Amino acid sequence: MTLRQTVGFGMVETYPPPRLSDIRTPGRFLRWLARSQPKRILAGAFLGTTWMIGLIVPPWLLSKAVDEGLIPGDLGRLVEWVAALIGVGVLTAYLSIMRHRTMTRIRMDGAFRTVTAVNRHATVLGATLSRRVTSGEVVTIGIGDVGAVAMALTMAGPGFGGLVAYAVVVVLVFAISPLLAIIVLAGVPVLAGVVGPLLKRLNHTGTAYRQRQGVATARIVDIVGGLRVLSGLGGKDVFARRYRADSAALRVEGYRVGAVSSWIAACGVGLPALFLAVVTWIAARMAAQGTIRPGDLVAVYGYVGLLVIPVFQFIEAGESLSRALVAASRIVRFLNLAPDRSTGTGAAPPRPSELHEPRSGVRIAAGEFVALVGARPAEAEAVIERLGGFAPSDATWGGVRLDAIDADELRRRIVVADNDAYLFAGAFREVVGGADDASVLAAVDAAAVRDVVEALPDGLNTRIRGRAANLSGGQRQRVRLVRALLADPEILLAAEPTSAVDAHTEAAMVDGLRRARSGRTTVVTTTSPLVLDRADRVMFLVDGVVVATGTHAELLTGESGYRAVVARTAGEAAEVRR
Repeated sequence: MTLRQTVGFGMVETYPPPRLSDIRTPGRFLRWLARSQPKRILAGAFLGTTWMIGLIVPPWLLSKAVDEGLIPGDLGRLVEWVAALIGVGVLTAYLSIMRHRTMTRIRMDGAFRTVTAVNRHATVLGATLSRRVTSGEVVTIGIGDVGAVAMALTMAGPGFGGLVAYAVVVVLVFAISPLLAIIVLAGVPVLAGVVGPLLKRLNHTGTAYRQRQGVATARIVDIVGGLRVLSGLGGKDVFARRYRADSAALRVEGYRVGAVSSWIAACGVGLPALFLAVVTWIAARMAAQGTIRPGDLVAVYGYVGLLVIPVFQFIEAGESLSRALVAASRIVRFLNLAPDRSTGTGAAPPRPSELHEPRSGVRIAAGEFVALVGARPAEAEAVIERLGGFAPSDATWGGVRLDAIDADELRRRIVVADNDAYLFAGAFREVVGGADDASVLAAVDAAAVRDVVEALPDGLNTRIRGRAANLSGGQRQRVRLVRALLADPEILLAAEPTSAVDAHTEAAMVDGLRRARSGRTTVVTTTSPLVLDRADRVMFLVDGVVVATGTHAELLTGESGYRAVVARTAGEAAEVRR
């Protein structure tokens, strides 16, 4: 079973997918994430508000303790106000814990919802994914963009709470001094507005950084994935130099982002502190002149000092939103990618039927074992893609166009087994998708991989690493064939299923494949004489079009171009064996 097949199997839908209207713009996508958990968002706003109000109460209590207890020397009143101060502190601490828990849940929900949407769409894209998006881009979405988007959602609670706290502080300060209230009312927006140009700059530099990050990640993923091949070809140093150049360019962009971010962080801390100093100086002069009481001075200092938190939160929210919009734009671009082929809702033929691909002229009768030979191997593999419904074409199955058939049914009954299909990590039995030992071992024997299983320390329970890195290339190819056989499709389309094994193993694999697939349609692309000699029919393609059809022996005798292709393959195989 290939990664593409997961489209045909039921996925656990933990979260509903976004609608088309939800992924038109980054802002719509962020709103969708927020709307998807309204109760939690409201709870976060409520807890954020009560927590911020809880922080406002202590300065008021402290002012009362000074004016009614400390200055008059009334110890009883002082104890009362101090006790109230302790009680409010405990309650505020509890509200802070609950607020943080709720914000964490909001962030995790947003992250999981985004990951689910991306994974679901990657499955829908199928073969289109590798042609339209680099692996590095997908990795960067997972490790960077998802977190940035989720973090922005946590600003809902503190942001609303900060606005309420700001309004309450203005009212309380107005009761002490209208002049101070006007200063507070005008000063906070000015502080937040100073950071506006920096946020625009962060958005611009963040976009450039994100693009270079995708390029660098794609490069390193390609290097790691093809390290053995690169080392064998002597290309490792070339790609390493390219990665160093990409990394250096990314570092320069990172410095630019870091410079803007540091200024935003400095403003978030420094400007409120400067504002606090100015307001405190004015309030202190008013207290010295007797315009306000000493307790009022303490209260004003506490209120304005408290505003440091919402102002910092406003600035932090702006920075988080800026980063989230950059990240969401990449996610939205990914979610708007369309598969190369459209999916229908019609029914497939009720019984085994002929496959026909008009562009190439390939016709596959039900139950046949057919080999496709291309003057260029990519031409035969392109036919496989179209016959499997993974590329746009007019291909039909029993007279029904493939693009009109329901995707789930198509993937269940037709399987395309790529030669480089991904092998996930897990126990051997899990990697191949087998349910019971008998079926797994039967497929193991058919794919001539019994020797590999017996050599594994725990047999079928041995853990295989991601991409089957602890197996050789030929062993991985046989494991992929086991997985395809266990899927037991009505039609199996296999691309070069025996290209990485020796002649003895290849003969055993093709014989096992024929036995296991007896009476069902099987199509392979190959130029191996061992496989071709065992096929019911062989189709020779030139420029992607069938120019000759017959048995292997017939084509060797009557088609010079076919003979040249097969002879070249046989010669290369002999050279490898020597």
